Amino acid sequence: MASLLEKVSTLISANLHSIIDQALQSNSPAVIDQYIRQVENNLADLEDAAATIGGEVRSIQRKVHEFEQKADEQDKAIDAFLVEGNEELAAAMQSRLNSTQRLVATYQEQLVRQKDEYDKLLGAKVKLEARMQTMKQEREELLALLELAKSKETTVKAIKSLDDLMGVGDSDINRIAQSIYARLDKASAASEMRAKSLDEEMDRVLDRSAINNQLAERRKKLGVSE
Repeated sequence: MASLLEKVSTLISANLHSIIDQALQSNSPAVIDQYIRQVENNLADLEDAAATIGGEVRSIQRKVHEFEQKADEQDKAIDAFLVEGNEELAAAMQSRLNSTQRLVATYQEQLVRQKDEYDKLLGAKVKLEARMQTMKQEREELLALLELAKSKETTVKAIKSLDDLMGVGDSDINRIAQSIYARLDKASAASEMRAKSLDEEMDRVLDRSAINNQLAERRKKLGVSE
């Protein structure tokens, strides 16, 4: 179980900026896809582990309740034997009560440990799900940025061709080139507006960690736990 939580912790603490940078450098969302696959696999393992531990918690709770009832019955039986003056049966029942109480204490300790483990698994599941949703959104934005980059590359090639035309010396060709330049400038301006919008959205999502730190600091000042 510890190994699973360690894997999940690694995924949760992964540097999203670095993952996105790698994807941009390779001009491919493959790095993000691999991260998402890892998250999905570990989410499945988390859900299975949480279901198992949750079942054990319920089972232990039933045992604690069962043996607490038995201990209560034994305690009453001891009093009844003492009232009857049957010291031997009272002593024997007291011994059984002691054993039952030790068993209850053991199950209670086990219950605390299992509940703690269960809570950790559920917490990790929620965080990992949030991470996966964020990365899926980043993947869509990355694809848009890559398309924008390809468009820019095409524009650069077109401008280079126009530069060659401008050097021909023919006035008609020059006017055509100037007209195309004007259209390219307009298209380039539109592309820059789109890129700016995407960049702002990426900053908004990726700055979430900074916002979380600010909220954590506020909770600390207010004495409020997460």
